[in-house]
Amino acid sequence: MRRRQWLQWGCAHCAMLGGLAQAQSEWTMPPRLPRPELSGEEGGLWAMMDREETRLRRSPFRVRNAELDKYLAGIACQLGADHCPDIRVYTMRAPYFNASMAPNGMLQVWSGMLLRLENEAQLAAIVAHEIGHYVQRHSLEQMRDAKARAAFATAMAAAGVVGLVGMLLAVGGAYAFSRDQERDADRIGVVLMRSNGYDTREAPKVWANLLDEVKANPDSDPALDSVLFATHPTSEERRDALQRQAAQAGGRTGAAEYRATLAPLRFGLLEDEIKRGRPAESKVLLDRLLASEPDSAELLYFRGEALRHRDAAGDKTLALADYDAAVRTGRPPAPTYRSLGSLYQSMNQPDAARDAWQQYLRAAPDAPDAALIQQAIGDIK
Repeated sequence: MRRRQWLQWGCAHCAMLGGLAQAQSEWTMPPRLPRPELSGEEGGLWAMMDREETRLRRSPFRVRNAELDKYLAGIACQLGADHCPDIRVYTMRAPYFNASMAPNGMLQVWSGMLLRLENEAQLAAIVAHEIGHYVQRHSLEQMRDAKARAAFATAMAAAGVVGLVGMLLAVGGAYAFSRDQERDADRIGVVLMRSNGYDTREAPKVWANLLDEVKANPDSDPALDSVLFATHPTSEERRDALQRQAAQAGGRTGAAEYRATLAPLRFGLLEDEIKRGRPAESKVLLDRLLASEPDSAELLYFRGEALRHRDAAGDKTLALADYDAAVRTGRPPAPTYRSLGSLYQSMNQPDAARDAWQQYLRAAPDAPDAALIQQAIGDIK
């Protein structure tokens, strides 16, 4: 799957852009949406999504964590108000920025998005935005367009080939919302955030942080890499809107609650992030996370991993500094020593590599790669 397609689906549905400053408090939540008749076009769309939701529940990509499920459902229920009984939240293990809500109330969030958020207010901004699309029935509006119907049919036909996650990605591409629909969802999202006591100034930070990551790659052109920056209002308009938004009164952010909920899962999410193979972007993300937790051995280890994999000029030295800093905390993740061994080996320091690998085996004697590491130690002359 091309990188632009990943970003297109994720960013187009989660953008907090120009409409933020235009939120109007007079908007009120419409009543619950009745289930449409199966014989109608909307009923058919709901039925398709019902079937896909059944597959989603059983998917091996689904993150099954009771505390996280309860936390996300609570936020969606709070923001959705009377629509709470109709919203179901699923977390999917995929290291990309994505959230989407189907017309039948199925809301999926991807683990890469959760990793990038800093607090509950930012999560609420995304969930509220998706609820805005849902209550305004934007998917149905798009379906009534002939081109969208054709694209949707093509996406559905491909479902058996690309699998569940790819199919949902394709469906999202078929329903790329218009600028006006995105502004509408932004406006509603901010109203819902404010009415529930969240700091609306956190919403534009989601966009700003994602933009920083996209721009981290050499010769990056955000307008080409992501539909978020290609199809939404100009940079100047976004900048001015964000400045106006930041000037408004604040509310709660829920940083501690969010961090505590994600903590048991974060190591695995960071592993997935490194495996994504975009080390320059990963470093930007980890720099930002370390700004809030400068003594986190976990984050120091993973930033070392991002630097080691990027392997630009000076990165080996920087990676070594991060690994050493993680060790000095007294609680380094065991793989820190494995990576130190690999780094020392690449720097032609075999004795240091052997010592680090031996420390890894002492810290994780039952590691699945223990035999390979033991062999690597034996190969050192």
